[in-house]
Amino acid sequence: MIRGFKRILLKLSGEALMGHEPYGIDPVEATRIAHEVQAAVALGYEVCLVVGGGNIFRGLAAAAKGFDRGSADYMGMLATVMNALAMQNALENIGISTRVQSAIPMPSVCEPYIRRRAERHLEKGRVVIFAAGTGNPFFTTDTGAALRAAEMNCDALLKGTSVDGVYDADPKRVPGARRYDRLSYSKVLADDLKVMDASAVAMCRDNGIPILVFNIREPGTLAAVLRGEGTSTMVTSEEQALG
Repeated sequence: MIRGFKRILLKLSGEALMGHEPYGIDPVEATRIAHEVQAAVALGYEVCLVVGGGNIFRGLAAAAKGFDRGSADYMGMLATVMNALAMQNALENIGISTRVQSAIPMPSVCEPYIRRRAERHLEKGRVVIFAAGTGNPFFTTDTGAALRAAEMNCDALLKGTSVDGVYDADPKRVPGARRYDRLSYSKVLADDLKVMDASAVAMCRDNGIPILVFNIREPGTLAAVLRGEGTSTMVTSEEQALG
């Protein structure tokens, strides 16, 4: 286990659930990700999970096409609830106890977000899946994930992406783009590196929460990163980044 890490928050994009499909939720991919989470639990970690909604609906993109921004963002939040329920189903199918908590109350399908209740679930070994972002428009799920990581006193926020870390340019478009092993929050913000949105990075900085960026599409990588073996980029304080 990474020294000092006990409780983590895993942030996934909604697209991670699409697999090779052009839209929506691929049950096979949801199950594969569930096994990744199961491996983290087996290592002794308390795990929170936040999944975006971009595989179903993107509020910002809809607003650019004429939707009211507030309404579009609420629609995007509802998409994250659908993804949270999909991950709950996939996890419980392999024997992992879970709870879904939504920032928008909908008691027929999940619990409302209550911080102390979420902490008790984690202490009992349950995976807690946070849905509906912050419950407010104009905030991304990255910011919602950073907020929940701070509220849950998480030791790290792990960002599962389609690349194996943070690069100085898009490695899918720029041959020879350089991957960073460690970065400071200030460099991410100053260079506008596409790790998470600026408010999420700033919140992690202000609360001393390291961000680890890794490739969730590579089987076994989450557990490898948590063992200190996998390929990833760690975003942390200036002193730790230099160390």
